[in-house]
Amino acid sequence: MINGVMNYAEMIIPFIGGLALFIYGMNIMAQGLQNAAGSKMKTILEALTQNKLMGIAIGALVTAIVQSSSATTVMVVGFVNASLMNLSQAMGVIMGANIGTTITSWLVSSSEWAKMFSPETIAPIAVMLGVILSMSGKNARKKEIASIIIGFGILFIGIQTMSSAVEPLKDSEAFRSLFVTLGTNPLLGIFAGAFVTAIIQSSSASQGILLSLAASGLVPFNAAVYIIMGQNIGTCVTALISGIGANKTAKCVGYMHLMFNITGAVIFSIGAIIYFTMLNPAMGGDIITQTEISVIHTMFNIGTTILMIPLSGLIIKLAMKLNHVEDMNKTDESQLVHLDKRMLETPSLAVEGAKLETIRLGQIALENLQKAIRAITEKDQEMTEEVKNRETVIDRVCDNISEYLIKLCTLQISEKDNQMVTSLLNTISDMERVGDHAENIAELAEEMDREDIAFSDMALDELRTMTKATVSSYENALKALANDDITFAMKTAALEEQVDSLEKQLRASHIDRLSNAECSVNSGIHFLEMLGNLERVSDHAMNIAQVVLNENKEEKRHHSEPLTTN
Repeated sequence: MINGVMNYAEMIIPFIGGLALFIYGMNIMAQGLQNAAGSKMKTILEALTQNKLMGIAIGALVTAIVQSSSATTVMVVGFVNASLMNLSQAMGVIMGANIGTTITSWLVSSSEWAKMFSPETIAPIAVMLGVILSMSGKNARKKEIASIIIGFGILFIGIQTMSSAVEPLKDSEAFRSLFVTLGTNPLLGIFAGAFVTAIIQSSSASQGILLSLAASGLVPFNAAVYIIMGQNIGTCVTALISGIGANKTAKCVGYMHLMFNITGAVIFSIGAIIYFTMLNPAMGGDIITQTEISVIHTMFNIGTTILMIPLSGLIIKLAMKLNHVEDMNKTDESQLVHLDKRMLETPSLAVEGAKLETIRLGQIALENLQKAIRAITEKDQEMTEEVKNRETVIDRVCDNISEYLIKLCTLQISEKDNQMVTSLLNTISDMERVGDHAENIAELAEEMDREDIAFSDMALDELRTMTKATVSSYENALKALANDDITFAMKTAALEEQVDSLEKQLRASHIDRLSNAECSVNSGIHFLEMLGNLERVSDHAMNIAQVVLNENKEEKRHHSEPLTTN
């Protein structure tokens, strides 16, 4: 009895260690691939807006990069929750993710169809090359490539360790009987695959276990098919859990993933049952190879996707009905729209989300500025209260973006993304100050109404000229940031100079009016305070535009060069 326990311990401990190495290697490789993809991730996200087939292709590519369909669907939940992706685009990515996850099994099974890639040969070589490159590489690019190679090597060491650990089980009649039972009882086989995948929360790791068992000649063909079906169902648990705390629309992603995989598993399981019981019973009992598992997994996921493309709209509607989603556009202005903690798993896209949310903050501040100007130039006191209420929103959104950006700073991000995060931290501070100046202007309007002070017609005309230039400078700054367009940034610079010149000119002419007793002292003080607030708004607009100018220094020099003629 003691020897039996010892024998099983000698298998279980190395097997668990091998699984840990497999997961660790997969994570290292995925992180390296994500970092290498870096700036291209924004392009990937933008491509999703084209069509569903593009979404499928992107979903497969991203899953191949992150090495987990579960991780991809969690990202999708985050993107939908942050309004960076709609449900139709999410459906395409989900279908593609199921195809992309097959890359892991093809990597592992390469030891069969490409002998030179056997774990015994490639694993130590890959780790050695990766370590050498990591130690000798001085730039981030080389270190990212080193991470990919090291992760690849460790992944193979893990699968080799698992396969070696379970090899003695091929002589165990009890273990063989277990897999025969899983093969003859489809529901039990599907449940086993779903349960293990749900517990590990990684379909790739679950595949690694199945492949290691297959390498030792333990898995019959029919059992492998049903386990694969179950793995696709079990991987949905991660997305469902990730949906907790997300909005109703984002929760639909988990339901869509579950319905898609369950429908595919049911259809193909029925086909497999008919095939193994009526058409080719002998094949069901044959021992399956790693390559055959890869082929079945790939055929199942591609076949399910082809079958479900026409039904994708129905799945989306059903998921929305289950989550009681009616108005997807109704949002609270103070709530974050483009940021989600799940997006931090893909830092380059999280940076893009932070930029979009910063632009939204800028738009809120712009609207407040316009309302404040109306309050003082048109004596519209209803606007005063609106400005004060929205200022609270601005402060709240600003604090939330700052907190998110600080979290981003702690992650492994590229130098370019790090510079963008720093710029955004400064930018939201400028936008918050624009909101403060809007509030100052609204308070001036309130005070003038209370004290029954009015500007002269000449003063109002001058203010309209000044406010038009100021608002235009801020609008162009936001356009420059949103479109990364130096043209708008240069317009902001020109308008900022115009505002500075106007401020000096109007201040001087108003002081002349005061000295000639053409207006009251109280109205004069309020007028000068108004000029000061507007001039500082244009300064903050210039700070925002400077972010774009700094990123496009070469183009800025080109714009600044005088035109020459022949």
